[in-house]
Amino acid sequence: MKVTVKLFAAARDAVEQNEVRLVIEEHDTVGALRTRLAEQYPSLQPILGQSLFAVNAQYVADITVLEENSDIACIPPVSGG
Repeated sequence: MKVTVKLFAAARDAVEQNEVRLVIEEHDTVGALRTRLAEQYPSLQPILGQSLFAVNAQYVADITVLEENSDIACIPPVSGG
């Protein structure tokens, strides 16, 4: 199935796109998505481990199973002062 992942801040900067589309397997988890993103977009590897994921506007754990047409966001850590 195909999913779209919206990218923010450093993630967006790393791939120079606001979102990416990926093909994942049925019943794949956020953890599997994180791995697939790292494989297909090596520039994301340094920040994926600390990034949060949200599905349908709710933060989720890596064990969350993804469904087609879900609203997925990758939110990297931010700093400020």
